[in-house]
Amino acid sequence: MDNFAEQLVKRNETANDKARRITTMITGSLFTLCLVLIAILQLNRPLLAFFGFVLAVGAGYATYFLVQSAYVEYEYTFTNGELDVDKIIAMKKRTSLLSVEVRTFTAFGKYSDDLEESDDMTVVMATDNIESKEYYADFEHTEYGKCRLVFVPDEKMLDNIKKFLPAKLRNAL
Repeated sequence: MDNFAEQLVKRNETANDKARRITTMITGSLFTLCLVLIAILQLNRPLLAFFGFVLAVGAGYATYFLVQSAYVEYEYTFTNGELDVDKIIAMKKRTSLLSVEVRTFTAFGKYSDDLEESDDMTVVMATDNIESKEYYADFEHTEYGKCRLVFVPDEKMLDNIKKFLPAKLRNAL
């Protein structure tokens, strides 16, 4: 019988994220508007006007792309002891962050800010920005070296992970 769990976690916007998104929208819109105005003023020079409008369209698209990239979700997929974490941007672009065997975890538990992190540790934050529900897992990764995953598993995901944890970590929970 396969052990399988899948979970989608939407990252909540912080005040900084919201301010960055609004600033990008305003700056991009003003820049696009300025390019359109410059192109209109150059209507007596058709080639310059054309390039102005092309640049304005490009600036508008770039603004749209940057604003959309602020919407991030994480997908956790657990299959028979292997945990895969993917990052999904604007519900369109998927990037695999990491894959790890749960049996290789050296530490696992509730996450808090006072946990020690070494300088050579890679920290992968795949959370919804709500600290009270975060868990962490420490392990050695072939690509990242010493690694810490901070994530927000639901009950089904936690149950499946606990089944495959090394005995000393499972007993400590």
